[in-house]
Amino acid sequence: MSVTNPLPRRSLLLVLVLVLLAGSGSVLWRAARSKAPAAAAPAPVRVTTARVQQRDVPIVRVGVGTVTPAATVTVRTQIDGRLERIGFTEGEDVRAGQVLALIDPSPQQAVLAQARAQKAKDQAQLANARLDLERYTALFAQEAATQQQLDTQRALVAQLEATVQVDDAQIESTRVQLRYTTIAAPIGGRVGARLVDVGNIVHASDPAGLVVINQVDPITVVFTLPEASFQDVNRALHESKEPLDVLVYARGRDESLARGKLVLLNNQIDTASGTVQLKARLANPGHGLWPGEYVDARLVLGLRRGALTVAASAVQRGPDGLYVYAVGAGDVVQAQPVEVAQIQDGIAIVDRGLSAGQRVVVDGQSKLKPGLSVVEAAAKAASTAGRGAGR
Repeated sequence: MSVTNPLPRRSLLLVLVLVLLAGSGSVLWRAARSKAPAAAAPAPVRVTTARVQQRDVPIVRVGVGTVTPAATVTVRTQIDGRLERIGFTEGEDVRAGQVLALIDPSPQQAVLAQARAQKAKDQAQLANARLDLERYTALFAQEAATQQQLDTQRALVAQLEATVQVDDAQIESTRVQLRYTTIAAPIGGRVGARLVDVGNIVHASDPAGLVVINQVDPITVVFTLPEASFQDVNRALHESKEPLDVLVYARGRDESLARGKLVLLNNQIDTASGTVQLKARLANPGHGLWPGEYVDARLVLGLRRGALTVAASAVQRGPDGLYVYAVGAGDVVQAQPVEVAQIQDGIAIVDRGLSAGQRVVVDGQSKLKPGLSVVEAAAKAASTAGRGAGR
């Protein structure tokens, strides 16, 4: 006879309760999960944007230059003597031909009077010798004088004629020395400090001279460019029918000082510095440029027509090269690789990667990453950035 050993009724009830509790817990967890709020999307990043513009852009090369006078003359005396008068005021402009100084002329005047007296004496002797020559010629025709006497008299006349010529040369030399007592400005320009005072004895051998004149209108700027720019400059010179324009700005600022023309591309490259020297001539009526001043010189090589431009601040550098944050549909940004031809005056000239009218971020990139939404910054900030991009 077999005996069956069934589970106790109490155990079956316990299992059934546990199963019901587990099912109800799962249902409650799913319900609670469905009622929990979804994770909030990130807020749009506030940025400043600008449109890519297509326009004609000057092609420039920028170098550091020094303002130099168009001409410099150290005024010196050409004779020795006492400085009698000064005809200029320190630091003022003088005209070419203006009397700057007067050396005491009395010694030269005395020498000139002596030379004229000597000439008068020699002319009298020459006149008498010519009369004697006429007499000897008549006597020789009458066979009353010898050939030797006639030849001697002719030689004496020739000798006295040469003496008078020497007197003329001496008089002219003295006149030149007398003219040297009046010192005139050889060029127009700005005089510097007076180097000798009235009453001093000056000498032609004095190294310092009397005063220095600098021609400051027109004026020149000497500047250098890297050796790598030489071929571009040389090509532009050959292709242009007119001298290339040079724009001069205050050092490190956007303050325009003058505009002129390139007059010199030096005939060799400095191998020590790897630069080539250039010179520009500029009108300077208001004396905005001054000798010795450091300036930025911008040489205009030509015009890049229809170039795509954007504010230089839009261009970022990453591990794979240059890129910009382009704003697409729904104000979502993406990193757009670009090729930049050059950056000048706060403007980037883009060869590839962008199109005209495309919207890019010019400020606020530090908080961005691809796929984020953006919103335009305050109007004031945007307008300020726009002005900076258009400089």
